[in-house]
Amino acid sequence: MKIAVISDTHDNKTAIQEAFKQIEGMGITLTLHLGDIISPFVSDFIREVYTGDLKIIIGNNDGEKFYLKKKFEANGFEFYELKPVILEIQGRKIIMMHEPIAVESLARSGDFDIILYGHLHKIDNRKIGETLILNPGEACGYLTGRRTFAVLDLDSLKAEVIEF
Repeated sequence: MKIAVISDTHDNKTAIQEAFKQIEGMGITLTLHLGDIISPFVSDFIREVYTGDLKIIIGNNDGEKFYLKKKFEANGFEFYELKPVILEIQGRKIIMMHEPIAVESLARSGDFDIILYGHLHKIDNRKIGETLILNPGEACGYLTGRRTFAVLDLDSLKAEVIEF
């Protein structure tokens, strides 16, 4: 199973819709968003082009938490106000967070198959032991000039960063 991982969209409507159109076109039905969405209306932009499931965690710039949660859930998405969030998907134990908190220690613990984080706007795609660490970079493109997301293969435990 392949899932998409995206972070730091920061209200960039063009980038958001382009990324989710590509994800939709790849036939990916589950996307994990690692925070810094910013505005509640973004959920409508995503739903206009993406029919799949979306799980979102809050980022440090996401201020309007109540309405963010309300709008994303109204569009059928899962919104987590607390972080980090631990999920199990296709037998893989995943921890997702916005800020990178104790990433290397978590990886060395062996408790997780995958550690996902955003916040830094910098791609990180590596393994420590058997644990994959992934930051898909920034989808907005504001800091680096690169708009990216990742496609994560849960079977092979490998991620490919897609620039769009």
